[in-house]
Amino acid sequence: MKSLIIKTLILFIPFLGIGQQTVISGKVQDSSTKEALPYVTVTIQDSTSKTLATAITDDLGLFTLDAAPTGSPTISFSYTGYQNHTQSLLFSGKQKIDLGTIDLISSIVQLKAVEISGQKSSVSLKLDKKVFEVGKDVLSQNGSAHDVLNGVPSVAVDAAGTVSLRGNSNVLILINGRQSGLTQSNALDQIAADQIERIEVITNPSSRYDAAGSAGIINIILKKNKKSGFNGQVRLVAGSPNDSRLNPSINFKSNKINIFSNFSIRSSDYVGLYTTDQVTNSTTSPNYMHRVQNEDRHDDGKLLYMGADYFINEHQTITAAFLKNATHDNDKTDLRYQYDSDLGNTTPDSLLTRHGKSLEKRDYSQIEFNYTRTFQQKAKKWTIDVQYDWWNSDKKWDLSTQRLLPDVMPYPGIRTSSIGNSKDFLAKTDFIQPIDSLSTLELGLKTEIRTVASNYLAEEQQNNNWVVYQNIDNALNYDETITGAYMQFSSKINAFSYMLGLRAELTDIAIKDAENAYSDKKNYNKLFPTVNLGYKFDASTLQLNYSKRIKRPSLYALYPFNEVTDLNAQYIGNPDLNPSYTDAFEMAFLKNWKTFTLNPSLYYQYEKGFIQDYTYRQDDIFLTTPINIDYEIRSGIELSTLYNPLKWLQVNAEMNYYHFKQKGNYMEQNLNYSSQNFTARLSTQIKLPAKFSFQGRYNFRGEKRNAQTISEALQSIDFGFSKLLLKDKATIVFDVTNAFNLRQYKSVTSGTDYIIKDNSIPNAARYRLSFVYRFNLTDAKAIRQANDANRD
Repeated sequence: MKSLIIKTLILFIPFLGIGQQTVISGKVQDSSTKEALPYVTVTIQDSTSKTLATAITDDLGLFTLDAAPTGSPTISFSYTGYQNHTQSLLFSGKQKIDLGTIDLISSIVQLKAVEISGQKSSVSLKLDKKVFEVGKDVLSQNGSAHDVLNGVPSVAVDAAGTVSLRGNSNVLILINGRQSGLTQSNALDQIAADQIERIEVITNPSSRYDAAGSAGIINIILKKNKKSGFNGQVRLVAGSPNDSRLNPSINFKSNKINIFSNFSIRSSDYVGLYTTDQVTNSTTSPNYMHRVQNEDRHDDGKLLYMGADYFINEHQTITAAFLKNATHDNDKTDLRYQYDSDLGNTTPDSLLTRHGKSLEKRDYSQIEFNYTRTFQQKAKKWTIDVQYDWWNSDKKWDLSTQRLLPDVMPYPGIRTSSIGNSKDFLAKTDFIQPIDSLSTLELGLKTEIRTVASNYLAEEQQNNNWVVYQNIDNALNYDETITGAYMQFSSKINAFSYMLGLRAELTDIAIKDAENAYSDKKNYNKLFPTVNLGYKFDASTLQLNYSKRIKRPSLYALYPFNEVTDLNAQYIGNPDLNPSYTDAFEMAFLKNWKTFTLNPSLYYQYEKGFIQDYTYRQDDIFLTTPINIDYEIRSGIELSTLYNPLKWLQVNAEMNYYHFKQKGNYMEQNLNYSSQNFTARLSTQIKLPAKFSFQGRYNFRGEKRNAQTISEALQSIDFGFSKLLLKDKATIVFDVTNAFNLRQYKSVTSGTDYIIKDNSIPNAARYRLSFVYRFNLTDAKAIRQANDANRD
């Protein structure tokens, strides 16, 4: 990898001396709404139609590109859904040309009874991130945020709701550019897909972002409004197994204020099946256990997101918003344990059953405030963000156990209670100062204070009394303060661009339980440098990136109390867990043709103190806990493509191959291991006659291994149809996820005296039908982020 990077830098050298270039800049916006248009393709061609330079507008509609002043060139602007705009360029020996604001006219026209409208691609490949537009993706219009993420390039969500990027679960998830309680404890499944506008995947973030997440950042942008007057939409969803949702959004915008609101009510059922075959070796002979767990989960949820932008004047905007997410879960599990000393026995040695019922209430609230100040000087901006969120949870389990063989005997009942709450305050400010047309300086400060309290109690019934079970009665307090500051400078030399950044983060963590069994204070004070180098060719770009990242252990990983729902296996947190640090290198290439986009990447990551799960036996129970090992080295190649051969056909294909090497030991067991993994995804969207659309998606994940566990290859198929109705004011969508129940998680975990084989099917195939009606709104892109400039 090092030699490859050196060779690439050597290739750059001849180009740095290219002749005098002229810098062309400007802004692109919608001609009627004056809305800034991101991702517009800007192309400069000479008199023979040869492409001299190309660029893509940023989130503010701004663009900058270089070209040699030769001939009589033209500059053109193209964006799906808008008419192409072309104009002549007059260099006149100038080194800088500011074209000002370019207005693009919508290409929606109506001829008799036939309406022809352009549609933006559902996936946009940019060099520093991939942008997934949810509204245009058939399979992402129903369901939850997990369904949306499972369709995003490079991203996967496993059975437990863990999100990974390029096969690495150490990923930072943001909502509207900020951290949120909705990204913790599988709460993403509570966000309706209909509330999401787009997903941004940033594989190697700059220093303006938090240093957390060695794999990168996933930014979920919720919808707001940009269309004048009253408008909105209502979506109804019905599914089997039950997935009933009502998602209305009503918005209003005038010259001075923009009010946005989204509401979601849902009722969902999930059917799961889990089987385990276990062999343990005693001093005389092996023992066998077969377990079957049937799971019936029912979730009710309500989500409200509302707020307003107030435009003080042309350069000042205030935004305030409130989010509330309340859920009530009612889960039932039935477990059957069969024990044998000889597989040839026709009658089991022992047979036990356990029935569990869980009731959980969660309530999450968030208040956010933003002040944005822009200036006459383009791209100069100052923002202040303040956010306060709080949540409460109350979960209770009732467990009844009975032995059926060799004789019938009821076991004492067990009940558990887990009560928790959290308060989180965040304040940050960012300032962008252009030095000249080529150079920019960015500065920022941030502080976040988080307090979490958790109480856990397990009790066993004895006669008519309840007594503490296995001494599980404790309370944990967790206090965390993170203070950060960053500075980064970016500039260009002809076709070569660079951005150098440095971020400092000071972390103070205190962990203490009521009995003083776990009491620890940890300080993580580190510098996190970032380097971004880029070179633009005629119609392509090459970039080299470096960043240093941190993974702080989650509260769930630190929580030392184990649940007792399973007789055979339990998960216990590790309060002694330390953070891991990653040095991440990446080389990315982006090439755009008229109908094809190619985006390959090479990456290398060295993670010191790598965190992974470790399984061991204790008192005939299998315990799993997170641990630190010495390091993991991961290197791989990723390829993303977007192909639009015809107006009615779009094909997205991606693959990711990586090799990893791990080193470490724990409890006198050598955990050194190396292996590789391969993932791939193929998705196609087809526009059919009569305003029908079809999308199909195939997912594949190759076999995964580490020193203890082998996870078999995994595949799944999803597909859906949509149709526009009522003069495009309504859409009906039918989709199937996990078709044919292919998504099964099979693994084998082995130790010195045991082998465990698991097969998990957490969600059966789901069939959904939805209907959405839009009023004063015929284009889904009109429900969008109210002020993209407020977000990272």
